[in-house]
Amino acid sequence: MAASSAVKQLKLIVGSKNPVKVNAAKATLATYFPDHHIECLGVDAPSGVADQPLGEPDTLLGAENRVRYCQEHYQGDFYMAMEGGAARFDYGAATFAYVVIADNHQLSVGRSCNLPLPESLFEKLQQGQELGDVMDAAFNTTNIKQQGGAIGLLTRGHATRQSTYQQALTLAMAPFNHPELFSS
Repeated sequence: MAASSAVKQLKLIVGSKNPVKVNAAKATLATYFPDHHIECLGVDAPSGVADQPLGEPDTLLGAENRVRYCQEHYQGDFYMAMEGGAARFDYGAATFAYVVIADNHQLSVGRSCNLPLPESLFEKLQQGQELGDVMDAAFNTTNIKQQGGAIGLLTRGHATRQSTYQQALTLAMAPFNHPELFSS
């Protein structure tokens, strides 16, 4: 009689119900744990920052707050959150995201690359509008933030919001892959 092999389980809590963020988180974890069944739960986790964070500090804080909320209210093996923000840098306006990954022992922070933003669109963000709404108005789309995002529109689909989140999350997994190198 052959021994049955139990499927290994992982529970992932994502600090958003946005399908782009949930799918990016689950896809990232699946690449690191291909022999596991990943139960993924997206939850409404408050960021504690403006709906459209401006500047790196607020954007990072939003992702950290979402992960903390998930840890305090849910039981999981991993917790992930992504927060998209925008800022004006010396070279111009750009949008980016911070990602935070935690388990029950450590926390890792990552950041996406910058996507240049037209100054006219960044000014609307400074007036309190959200990037998704600004992009929908500029490109005549509907709810682009739950699809390819500004990234998909401005790169003509060569990159998407999900692909950018996945890259940042993949890199932020480094401390979990080599805890012996990252422990203090």
